[in-house]
Amino acid sequence: MTDEVTLTPVNLITGFLGSGKTTLLQRLLSDPALADTAVLINEFGEVGLDHHLLERIDDTMVLLQSGCLCCTIRGELSSAIGDLHSKRECGAIPFFRRMIIESTGLADPFPILSTVHADPVLKHHFRLGNVIATVDAVNGEAQLSRQPESVKQVAVADRLVVTKTDIADEVTVISLVDHIRQLNPSAPLWCSPQTILDIEALLSHDLFQLAGKSAAAQHWFSAEITRTGTQDHHVHDPNRHGIGIQAFAVVFDEPVDWTLFGIWLTMLLNRHGAAILRVKGILNIAGSSAPVAVHGVQHLVHPPIHMMSWPDEDRRSRLVFIVDGLDRALIERSLSAFLRLGAA
Repeated sequence: MTDEVTLTPVNLITGFLGSGKTTLLQRLLSDPALADTAVLINEFGEVGLDHHLLERIDDTMVLLQSGCLCCTIRGELSSAIGDLHSKRECGAIPFFRRMIIESTGLADPFPILSTVHADPVLKHHFRLGNVIATVDAVNGEAQLSRQPESVKQVAVADRLVVTKTDIADEVTVISLVDHIRQLNPSAPLWCSPQTILDIEALLSHDLFQLAGKSAAAQHWFSAEITRTGTQDHHVHDPNRHGIGIQAFAVVFDEPVDWTLFGIWLTMLLNRHGAAILRVKGILNIAGSSAPVAVHGVQHLVHPPIHMMSWPDEDRRSRLVFIVDGLDRALIERSLSAFLRLGAA
């Protein structure tokens, strides 16, 4: 039997859309202790952005984009991890001691975990590390009530980070933490940014343990272990997830008037926020040499982030939407009208 000490730990960062996974990953990777970390990012939809927002581009970062990790991408996940291992062994990429997977917010975490744990090839080189789940303090209660993936993400976590507590009222945060504790009573929990995240504590003792987790979590994990290696992999449109939920990208060439764009995005989320699970983008702002990253979740618009530089040669603005039952054409018509107004 392979000594677990010699196996490369694979940590999973999970959490529903807009809960702060990419921000947390960025903070983790800024720590020198994690310099030798390989990263796999899975995004739901046709255009990936999160790897650009990390502002780190190297051969040990892989973007998986063919669908959600809960189903169609399971084989690609195994192949991507195996490929990184082969390249590490022959010296084609920098040596890495740890791997972190950031999953799409719509992903059921259990197929990811079962792939690493039970794949006949991977299990000889990799082991499961800690699962870190982020939960949005503003929208988390509604997500736990309506989205089954959110429940599974919380239930399986070894570490829990409640984000956006600075913009949520105290009663909402207390209620959310109570709900979380019903699903996962034992995992250490941080409220960010009110408390300082201890990166060492997040990743310490990073051997995944199913013991101590809820009966439901143990059942879900066992069911996926049984399914791993079978042909039970349904194929679906990688831009769709369930009835009504779809992802799409809007790309435009001309620089954007920041004031007009801000008005448009605020009005859009105010009117249709309940149906917009996430909007994230990189904008070419008129008069700015570097891009601005924007992020909105339902009715909430986060402060923009001024990036250090463009991540590649593509200077076009890119917005990625994940919506539930909202017509893509409506958003595109609305944005086009504002862009024409800015060009007038």
